Amino acid sequence: MIEIGPLNIAAFALFAVCWLFYQPLLALLGQRGGAVINADLTVLRVAWMRNMARRDNRLMDGQLLGHSLSSSSFFASSNLLLIAASSGALFGGQAYQHVSSLGVVQTSSRLLFEGQLALVVLTLARGLLDFIWAIRQLNYALAAVGATPPHVDEATSRAFGELVGRLLNPALGSFSSGVRGYYFALAAAAWLFGPIPFIAATLGAMALMIWRQRSSPAAAAIAELRRLIENYVPPEDR
Repeated sequence: MIEIGPLNIAAFALFAVCWLFYQPLLALLGQRGGAVINADLTVLRVAWMRNMARRDNRLMDGQLLGHSLSSSSFFASSNLLLIAASSGALFGGQAYQHVSSLGVVQTSSRLLFEGQLALVVLTLARGLLDFIWAIRQLNYALAAVGATPPHVDEATSRAFGELVGRLLNPALGSFSSGVRGYYFALAAAAWLFGPIPFIAATLGAMALMIWRQRSSPAAAAIAELRRLIENYVPPEDR
């Protein structure tokens, strides 16, 4: 059996750095240019809200926002179930005895085992809070869409679209942060198999998320769409 030692501490420190600083790193990459899905989508959403403000019939916009709200609620419910299951294993009296008898699980003491499970619960709990905040902000955005007046001039519709976009972007940003919590929860669960799998899972989750944000086909398509939107000139302005 392994003991709590430098390798476990180093693996946990690496996870903490990746978990806490992934979002600032992504924001920095977006500021320096290049395709980053989260940064590009902020432009697309504001353009969407500008178009919404110009439309008299906003049923489609409300349905799309309602779909996002339903997705957030679904993930929040799923997250809560996972937290309940992990907490049951953490506080269950017989969980350590059963798990420590498995050959693939490397945990040297009850303290280490509880720390491993607590980290999974903590990452899931942070994701749950993100989903809850996303749900609240999406409700604010829905109210803002309903409050946007019809039949207004171009300058007014553009102003309303910009403001509603400023509500929508952090709402869906919180949703993305909640989904990201699943990646880190899986990496945290790998600690049960030892510090080396924990390190590998943490680095793998980081690499996968950054690849999807910057180099995936979806990232390339969204970046191209952003360029089209930014370079688009309405017919009346040509």
